[in-house]
Amino acid sequence: MSKLVYDFSEGNKDLKDLLGGKGANLAEMTNLGLPVPPGFIISTDACRHYLRHGDVPPGLADEIGEHLARLEDAMGRSLGDPSDPLLVSVRSGAKFSMPGMMETVLNVGLSDESVHGLARQAGNERFAWDSYRRLIQMFGKTVLGIDGEAFEHALDAAKKAKGTANDLDLDADDLRKLTESFKGIVKERTGMDFPQDPREQMDHAIRAVFNSWNADRAVLYRRQERIPADLGTAVNVVAMVFGNLGLDSGTGVAFTRDPASGQQGIYGDYLQNAQGEDVVAGIRNTVPLQDLERIDAACYKQLLQIMETLENHYRDLCDIEFTIERGKLWMLQTRVGKRTAEAAFRIATQLVDQGLIDMDEALTRVTGEQLARLMFPRFDAGHGAQKITTGVSASPGAAVGKAVFDSSRAVEQAAAGEDVILVRRETNPDDLHGMIAARGILTSRGGKTSHAAVVARGMGKTAVCGADELGVDIAGRRFTAPGGVVVSEGDVISIDGTSGEVYLGEAPVAPSPVVSYFEGHLEAHTDELVDAVNRIMRHADARRRLGVYANADTGEDCARARRFGAGGVGLVRTEHMFLGERRQLVERLILAEDEATRQDALDALEPLQRGDFIEIFEAMDGLPVTIRLIDPPLHEFLPKR
Repeated sequence: MSKLVYDFSEGNKDLKDLLGGKGANLAEMTNLGLPVPPGFIISTDACRHYLRHGDVPPGLADEIGEHLARLEDAMGRSLGDPSDPLLVSVRSGAKFSMPGMMETVLNVGLSDESVHGLARQAGNERFAWDSYRRLIQMFGKTVLGIDGEAFEHALDAAKKAKGTANDLDLDADDLRKLTESFKGIVKERTGMDFPQDPREQMDHAIRAVFNSWNADRAVLYRRQERIPADLGTAVNVVAMVFGNLGLDSGTGVAFTRDPASGQQGIYGDYLQNAQGEDVVAGIRNTVPLQDLERIDAACYKQLLQIMETLENHYRDLCDIEFTIERGKLWMLQTRVGKRTAEAAFRIATQLVDQGLIDMDEALTRVTGEQLARLMFPRFDAGHGAQKITTGVSASPGAAVGKAVFDSSRAVEQAAAGEDVILVRRETNPDDLHGMIAARGILTSRGGKTSHAAVVARGMGKTAVCGADELGVDIAGRRFTAPGGVVVSEGDVISIDGTSGEVYLGEAPVAPSPVVSYFEGHLEAHTDELVDAVNRIMRHADARRRLGVYANADTGEDCARARRFGAGGVGLVRTEHMFLGERRQLVERLILAEDEATRQDALDALEPLQRGDFIEIFEAMDGLPVTIRLIDPPLHEFLPKR
């Protein structure tokens, strides 16, 4: 085969087909001179060969070896060296963003020997054992297929024995014992020891990433987002930088604008003494990105400069992952960020006003589906329903449904015709099927950058995250809220993804302002979102070459179609004029046994239909209307018995 492995310096953002989105953007940031840890990318060609043939392409191992040697030279360390180990992350990265759907393994290269070298290198024994237990946990779940709950239970037991609920309270000796416990789980579940050879760890992790392209959740996500199934994923092997070295280190996610509303500002989450997966997983509540200015002013200032650079370079909202290692900022990922429908319209017009794009390009930044989402109702501000808590407004909208506490139950209830709200402490990629089935998602942990928030925004689902006043009892299928409120499975709740508010019972809804604008009840300049919609719709009308007619069967429907911009009515189906109460007259006409009865039915129908046509023609005065004469499907008009 042709070349299969690429250094970051060999790629750019336009090579997403070959290098995947993550790899192409890491290469682009490297080319921009931003602080990116060195690494290399295994191409999507290699993945497709692996998926077709069940094995890696000939020569891939040698190419990986050559690029690994260059990486070791650049870092001055060798992978898994017992005295001074180089560690790497192995991450997926498809052409189209699939947040959390495929696999990542961090800290590859640690072993029973090199953990001591890492402790000496960092001067921090706790950090070294924390990193090793994370590797075994991720490797066990991702590569070896061990149920992640086995490791979670062991971690919970260690915290319980320590008398704490916070994993930061576990010291080096606690984490060393936990690591041994994790190794015991691997031995018990697989019959083999955790692999100690660093290259063996890396090769297994690469294959696991390839295999994750066809994981059930990845297949479901591609189907939901209409992503082609034959693209495959690239694999990114990157030198590790550590956010879990202490309180002068940390990890975070930043957005150059609010992905929920489109408002300009500083948005994101930061977590001290943590690795990147902790932020997205929502296992500890983060602090707002603005707090980083107090924690590390120099890194905060540098991050803001990089955010501005990236947004101006990509000319769009950017989603950024970063790590701070002892006061040094590193960029781990950027991509054009997923956004809500509201944010899409706002951002498109903002970028026009900034001179970054023109109105023609702004049209390509929004879709008809997003416009339709903006027309859904919202909660009525004066509804007076009982508010039980407020969380993070993660993905806007108004959702009402029965509380359910696991994804399988959500799918089951939705299939039975029930509207449900999926309630979790935090979601993970295995919850995708429940998130698709639910009307909305409510979590007690995480923020705007958690898994629940990112995936919900991508799907246009309402979500409230980080409602930390809620005590979510998954096993008991209930949650508690301040004031002694208890919500059990099956109780109705309402969540407002715009304000983050959660209500007991069903809150009433009000029309969308976008609908009010189309109906002529609201001036565009009175609402920022409506103004953005108005600008884009007017430009679309000025540019379009294809006329749009409506299907409408009544005067009321025609009048509404005209208000919404239809250039005429392409089809009036006259048989639809005779449904409802008029159906009995048509039945009498069809079943008439003599001419007199038939004529009586026609005489009763004629003024009704004439009145309908007058209403239609008045509503569409001056515009074309196409009428299909009655062609009644008998099964719609004849009695069922």
